[in-house]
Amino acid sequence: MDRRPDWLNDAYKESMNKIHTLSHKIGASFPHVCLNGSYNCEEASFWTSGFWGGLLWLAYRETKEESLRELAETIEQKLNVPLHDFYDIHHDVGFMYLPTAVVNYQWTGNRESRRTGLIAASHLAGRFNLKGQFIRAWTDRVDPNSTGWAIIDCLMNLPLLFWASKETGDPRFRHIAVAHADTVLQHFVREDWTVPHIVSFDPETGGKIENLGGQGLGPDSAWSRGQAWAIYGFAIAARETGKREYRLAAQNIANYFLSHLLEDQVPYWDFRTEDKDKWARDSTASACTASGLLELSAVLEEESEKSFYYERALTILKRLYDNYADFSDRQDAILTKGTVSYPVNKHVNVPIIYGDYYFVEALGKVHGHPGLF
Repeated sequence: MDRRPDWLNDAYKESMNKIHTLSHKIGASFPHVCLNGSYNCEEASFWTSGFWGGLLWLAYRETKEESLRELAETIEQKLNVPLHDFYDIHHDVGFMYLPTAVVNYQWTGNRESRRTGLIAASHLAGRFNLKGQFIRAWTDRVDPNSTGWAIIDCLMNLPLLFWASKETGDPRFRHIAVAHADTVLQHFVREDWTVPHIVSFDPETGGKIENLGGQGLGPDSAWSRGQAWAIYGFAIAARETGKREYRLAAQNIANYFLSHLLEDQVPYWDFRTEDKDKWARDSTASACTASGLLELSAVLEEESEKSFYYERALTILKRLYDNYADFSDRQDAILTKGTVSYPVNKHVNVPIIYGDYYFVEALGKVHGHPGLF
């Protein structure tokens, strides 16, 4: 007997239906933001290029509709181009290839997809700065000063290294993932359990130079999606290593996030934003945090703690469903009011593909399925 609340089943079913409908419109492309009701299309090398393929795989897992699998595999083939071109590829290969090539291999046994995932993992490992013990973010084409930069988002790429290590039996991938997570723990996490977007290191000596605001309000602010990446990323690191330090970091950052949420469970774009900028929200931070809280709940041992984070994840999902989800044909996206980068006025209060992805992934977890990260 299904004991889940009706709204959870409705949200999951409506998400599956919408993905199926959108598959005919979006096709094998790379949506990022939904503008005037329609998702745009980025280049295959853009960091969000794996999320639509991931949504297709999530829907295929539930419906077993072959057209969804075939479309996801077409997207995967297009993603091979930037991977082999090399010059436009970057640190976000986890976001790109975990929900596409790696899941294809895991669910269908496709050996070419395995190869793609391992190439992507090798690229990510190749970005490791030995002196600073961090994975370098971006490329000189993005910013010529970024040689010594690491960003909080990259915690979410580490599962690709953990997977490659288990898949090949080679611990070097895992060692790099752990080293980077340790660096984040040491140099990103503040005493109040918030994190900056960017930390700049001297790429020659490895010494920390400074925090940078990035997509947050400033070096000392608490960019809401950055906190979400940290919650989910440290929960994954705890899952893969069993290290108590990662579990505690995920818990404490989550506690900060949850204690500073608004009543509708969606934060401002930065928790420390000024009053004049509090019109800008970020539903993607809540969707990612909900999925991360479910991961955190799974690695905790005490039932009271497991239940607390699980129930808070459900509360966030319920508020998103009630107040931010749109399953009509008025727009391509599911979740409204995400924000890409407020400091440069880039896509503020608009639907974003990773908001949709993490919302649906979290719903899938509540229905007994694992996530793709």
